[in-house]
Amino acid sequence: MDVLRDTAESIILNPDLAPLLAIIKAARNGAVYGAKVRFPHALVMVFLFRSGSIREKVRLVFKATKQHAKNLATFAAVYKSAMLVLRLLNPTNPGKEGPYDTFFAGLLGGYTVFGRAKQGSVNQQIVIYVFARVILALARLSIEPPTMTSTTPTPTLWTQRLSPETKAMVQRNAWPVFASFSWAFVMYIFRWQPESIQPSLRSSMKYIYVNSDYWDSFKNFLIHNT
Repeated sequence: MDVLRDTAESIILNPDLAPLLAIIKAARNGAVYGAKVRFPHALVMVFLFRSGSIREKVRLVFKATKQHAKNLATFAAVYKSAMLVLRLLNPTNPGKEGPYDTFFAGLLGGYTVFGRAKQGSVNQQIVIYVFARVILALARLSIEPPTMTSTTPTPTLWTQRLSPETKAMVQRNAWPVFASFSWAFVMYIFRWQPESIQPSLRSSMKYIYVNSDYWDSFKNFLIHNT
């Protein structure tokens, strides 16, 4: 066992493997956080407001917990993987993070995990929660200018009457676009203006996406993350 443990330690402490191992740990942290957040919420909501047998209620609780944990784990893995690829493909400074990498990685993760999925209650709650925090952060940034200089194009009103085909297209793509851009914006703001994010969301995002970059043993890599 000691030999096996030492071998595992040597692998996870290999700096050359750190970017790939960070993806694994981010997925682990996402799953743990999703389960910790969803389980007590689902337990209360199901047992208080849902009818059915105890067995059916228990099944619903674990189903919601599993979906929340899986979604956050998958998003974390997609996001971290995209960040790694974008750093490697950086045309001006290979290996370094670009200023908009977090936005595009969040966009990809939001579409892959939430935009393509059905609008189930768990998915809707996660995306709407993220969207609300983005709006609050943008409102705060509107009165507390960010340190990074940026320009925001002013949207123009679209008064043209929509055709039935256009309406159908909007209805078909509204949710994927909404979910994708909600995650794109929250990941971008968290990376560059984290103090604008609501504290509880900022804390959870730090746990999943920042703490996953640091470990010094097998224990705090996979078993117990601090």
